[in-house]
Amino acid sequence: MTDAPIASLLDGHLPLEVPPGVESVDLEAKFTQLLFRASLLGNKLTEQKQQARAEQRELLGVLVEVDDALAALGLDRELVAHGRGAGLEATRRRLLGRLAKAGVKPMRLDGLAADPALTEIVGVEVRPGVAPETVVQTVVTGFFWEQEVLRRAQVVVAAPESALPPAEDPRTGLLEPGQSDGLEESDGLEEPGAVETASGTEPEPEPEPEPVEAPARPVPPRVRRQARAAGRPAKRAKRKK
Repeated sequence: MTDAPIASLLDGHLPLEVPPGVESVDLEAKFTQLLFRASLLGNKLTEQKQQARAEQRELLGVLVEVDDALAALGLDRELVAHGRGAGLEATRRRLLGRLAKAGVKPMRLDGLAADPALTEIVGVEVRPGVAPETVVQTVVTGFFWEQEVLRRAQVVVAAPESALPPAEDPRTGLLEPGQSDGLEESDGLEEPGAVETASGTEPEPEPEPEPVEAPARPVPPRVRRQARAAGRPAKRAKRKK
């Protein structure tokens, strides 16, 4: 009874032709060849996915830099004065919304401990009551992309109060009482040329320079002749006496 329906289905259809040489095909070898080809195809698809993800990551990084540029333009007083501030802010919100749909979200790190995997420390600042290495200011916003770090944040962290140099008195420029500048005082050493007196140590007076005689200048011949002429009348008067 079961053969009748099958026979009715085959009515009007030609049987499939069997290709020649099928009986001699090694099915195991053919199956191994198909597995090898499938493996090659899978590796190629994996490489294509990795390349596409790298290109997507690069594009998202460029869009994050565009957001930085829009934020900087929003602080330009001239553009704000011309009424461009609202348009820039609207464009930035739209861009951040598109980035959020792609899995890109900004980091919120203020008040948290600085993590080297998430942050790049670009400055330190003393904040009383704040633990060291705590983020107190975000200079450049960082972004996550799904479970990856798309860009690390540049932050300023709190520094211990002992890391600051001793404060100086703004009126005199001297250190406050009880503070040291880290230089050791001289132990009884005197400056060269100092002389102790009853009132204290005074600098030794410098010796006076010795006078230098000017070299004798030669007498001009004309002056000699005038001197001789002046002495001749006196000699003649003596002879007359």
